Amino acid sequence: MQEDRLKNEIEHGKKIAQNAEEVWNWESGAGKVRADKRALHIAKALGLKQEDKVLEIGCGTGLFTHKIHEISGNNNIVATDLSPDLIEVAREKYPQLNFEVADAMNINYDDASFDAVFGNSIIHHLDFSSFLVEMTRVLKPGGKMCFAEPNMLNPQIFIQKNVPFIKKWLGDSPDETAINRFTFKKYLESNGYKNVEIFPFDFLHPAIPKPLIGLINGISNLADKTPLLKEIAGSVLILAVKELNP
Repeated sequence: MQEDRLKNEIEHGKKIAQNAEEVWNWESGAGKVRADKRALHIAKALGLKQEDKVLEIGCGTGLFTHKIHEISGNNNIVATDLSPDLIEVAREKYPQLNFEVADAMNINYDDASFDAVFGNSIIHHLDFSSFLVEMTRVLKPGGKMCFAEPNMLNPQIFIQKNVPFIKKWLGDSPDETAINRFTFKKYLESNGYKNVEIFPFDFLHPAIPKPLIGLINGISNLADKTPLLKEIAGSVLILAVKELNP
């Protein structure tokens, strides 16, 4: 099962490498606004110091590696992805940053190597129970993890992740899913993490026409703060701290 998952993700990366950011909806006008907002959320949540050693899981073509580096000023980000094809693109785009081909289920670093671990739209591709063991192993006690992921309570995402022909048509890999923030919070708290916060955000659809982006983004910011309505936002931000003595 795990071998099939790895094979699927490597093949998926090879297929989309040359237009990955378009497939992931970061290339449109609204997509670029969403990417900037997401990177700011992650950087603010982590509160990185320049000396912190940071691991990125599923860096893809390096878009968020670059953004987090620019925002935080941190030069110690080790950005990893399972796909050699995506890593090749990332190295070409951002030669000043550190990119490595690596399996998130078998991270080739010593225990307690990193002050922070982050990723964007990656853990919904993984067998999270296996990944959590590895992430917890390489994260220092008191270290932070932060991930931005698709929200399973969003109606479009629910359909996209659960109807196979729609998933294929929209370019998703076969094994990816989305995050239910309520069950996921309990899972992290029962597996050695504290101060777990998972909040929904982002009603700005990447297909919004350029003239409407400012208006819809303003409405999105209000919706992010509106009880009940916010639960169906497109994304969730996951932040947690590893217990000192898990």
